[in-house]
Amino acid sequence: MTEDQISFLNLLALRAGEEILKIYAEPFEVENKVDGSPVTKADAAAEEIILAGLAEKFPDIPVVAEEAVEAGKLPAAGARYFLVDPLDGTKEFLKKNGEFTVNIALIEDGRPVFGVVSAPALEEIYWGGEIRDNGKTETRAFKGTIANGGISDVAPISVRTPPVDGISVLASRSHLSEETSALISRLSVAEQLNVGSSLKLCWVAAGRADFYPRLAPTMQWDIAAGDAVVRAAGGAVVLASTGEDFVYRVPENARKDDLRNPFFLAAGCRNLLRDVAPAA
Repeated sequence: MTEDQISFLNLLALRAGEEILKIYAEPFEVENKVDGSPVTKADAAAEEIILAGLAEKFPDIPVVAEEAVEAGKLPAAGARYFLVDPLDGTKEFLKKNGEFTVNIALIEDGRPVFGVVSAPALEEIYWGGEIRDNGKTETRAFKGTIANGGISDVAPISVRTPPVDGISVLASRSHLSEETSALISRLSVAEQLNVGSSLKLCWVAAGRADFYPRLAPTMQWDIAAGDAVVRAAGGAVVLASTGEDFVYRVPENARKDDLRNPFFLAAGCRNLLRDVAPAA
């Protein structure tokens, strides 16, 4: 991604977040999808903004977006496609705790090569991936503050070395499974933080925590943008079953269930993963 393309995607995430906050501030209705998960008009409004922007700037790249897929619109993605979650953490949106995000990721050959995660209510934005500048490609990750319709206080982020006196572990606020709790109980944990949405991945990337195990259902669009930020910051996201790097695919003639993720582990340090994954 070039700096110009990254700026465009970041501002697109901001615009979607602004629309979400308008709805967040007012009474709104909640509906349930076929799988029972909640959805609001904020999801649709944010996705409409993102899809229009991507069609304008990247007309040749297919987009796999949550609400479109829910409506039966799943394009043939190929090796290069965008993954969009216009409002990740709808349950946190409903609880009004601010822990929801806008996620946009670019996938190439199974890898998330760029991602932006905006947390509009918290006024935080994270992004990272393969960045082309002056003929060179570097992998970098950043955090910024959302202010006055733009981004300020931009600073590079990176994962941290796990503390010797115990690690900081992140777990879902609304989807903590028994399997995840059992795994955490086997580790030397100094602190467990329960947080919503893809913020957990961003916190690993920014060195605010060390480990995020997810032994519960997720979809590709839930994690791809945060995964890109983690990898760009020096961390890893691997399959819980094998320890191999997580790979994104949209099979030919795919349906929504084909985009469901296997269980995964995200960590700032691969040495930590060796303790819990077979081949990390």
